[in-house]
Amino acid sequence: MNFWRGRRVLLTGHTGFKGSWLSLWLQMLEAEVCGIALDPPTDPSLFHEARIASCMRSEILDIRDSDRVLAVVRDARPEIVLHMAAQPLVRRSYEDPAGTYSTNVMGTVNILDAVRACDSVRAVVVITTDKCYENREWVWPYRETDRLGGYDPYSNSKACAELVVAAYRNSFFNFAHDHGHKVAIASARAGNVIGGGDWAEDRLVPDIMRAFAAKQVLRIRNPKAIRPWQHVLEPLAGYLRLAEKLHEVGKPYAEAWNFGPEHSDAKPVEWITRRLADQWGEEAHWQIDDGPHPHEAQILKLDCSKTAQALEWHPRLPLENALQYTAEWYRQWSAGEDVRTITTRQIQQYMRILQDNLNGAEAKSTCADEPPESIHEKN
Repeated sequence: MNFWRGRRVLLTGHTGFKGSWLSLWLQMLEAEVCGIALDPPTDPSLFHEARIASCMRSEILDIRDSDRVLAVVRDARPEIVLHMAAQPLVRRSYEDPAGTYSTNVMGTVNILDAVRACDSVRAVVVITTDKCYENREWVWPYRETDRLGGYDPYSNSKACAELVVAAYRNSFFNFAHDHGHKVAIASARAGNVIGGGDWAEDRLVPDIMRAFAAKQVLRIRNPKAIRPWQHVLEPLAGYLRLAEKLHEVGKPYAEAWNFGPEHSDAKPVEWITRRLADQWGEEAHWQIDDGPHPHEAQILKLDCSKTAQALEWHPRLPLENALQYTAEWYRQWSAGEDVRTITTRQIQQYMRILQDNLNGAEAKSTCADEPPESIHEKN
């Protein structure tokens, strides 16, 4: 918490699902947050329901507008940039491929160009996706060194964004050359996130919660598709951890990082649906939609061994707990409880889990480092 208190942070995409969770978390950590994004993409939205804008600077603009992006970045003078703004939906990318590429690729270019013009920045985390890999539909998890690709426009645009990050890191923020900048840039690749406050169309959990809350029959597509599911707070904790390391240490962390769940938590769509239906109760009904659908990957897993070793980041919420968090959030929202209160409470619960794990690790380390003779001497 001490690291983030008073720290100037620029967060793009702050009106979206993940961006709203991260904005609120940064506010709780007492950071000075400036956000750049379009209006919330859904109604209702977590951004509005949780009054996210009340404790931060919120700039509603398109990241494709390079002049306005530059003006905001220069005025905010951030120390850390977290770039999350994107067109994030696979199915929408089939409908609007040009818009998807312009947002996900040129939007990233505009943010990095603005960073070049702002000497206050020390760390940049560009969030892409686990779908940036060339998916070979195999059972082995993908490592950060595996080939980039992407079948659909969304996935491919995120692979392009990864190439943009690498090119800017080599060309303008290279620690081996003196460009007048000391900026460490990394990319973060996370799996499918779930959690309360997501009302996006064509996403499994929001579709499930909408149908169950309205007492309608849910229709799911691709029931056998396997994804690395994790609660939204898990990768967000990883992004914060990575940003700290980039700011404090720099170069060794300026590369790509995977943030995914344990391999056992990569489950099929149908498994997720059944579990949430069980947690919701008797009013939950669903069936499989056998109609034609655009291509989506059938199996996808991430290898997070590098992240675990170098960042000491590990998933803390098993999938069953993540689903419980999610169902409880929507149930409390349906009952009329204040959204900011619900969301803040879950962040606090998760932070206690992180602290408990940290205390346990420190205790274990202390015991492990103590030589046997000192223990005998004490006895």
